[in-house]
Amino acid sequence: MAEAANLRGVKVMVIDDSNTIRRSAEIFLVQAGCQVLLAEDGFDALAKVADHQPDVIFCDIVMPRLDGYQTCALIKKSQRFRSTPVIMLSSKDGLFDRARGRMVGSDRYLTKPFTKDSLLQTVATFAPASA
Repeated sequence: MAEAANLRGVKVMVIDDSNTIRRSAEIFLVQAGCQVLLAEDGFDALAKVADHQPDVIFCDIVMPRLDGYQTCALIKKSQRFRSTPVIMLSSKDGLFDRARGRMVGSDRYLTKPFTKDSLLQTVATFAPASA
């Protein structure tokens, strides 16, 4: 898979309260050569984003404590992470959900359950060229 070679070394964070989603994404991304950071919710993610500076962030919308919209907004408000791509993950595929994601600064919207190809294509789209 030629695309996977481009992803080697890309740091990807997956924020999702579902262990199944986190593990699936981790397996797909590690196979493609990415470095993977996992977070269970928005608070967990915000602590890790500052420490690890991911290249691409996938963020579930429906999470306890701090939802995906709030998490994305906080990441995008930071001068340091404003340009870091945030891709919203959701089982909802409505126009309202997509619009709300755009309003808080998300760069793309990926519907769950995602496929390995859709996940890796999204990372490839946003991965830095130097990774």
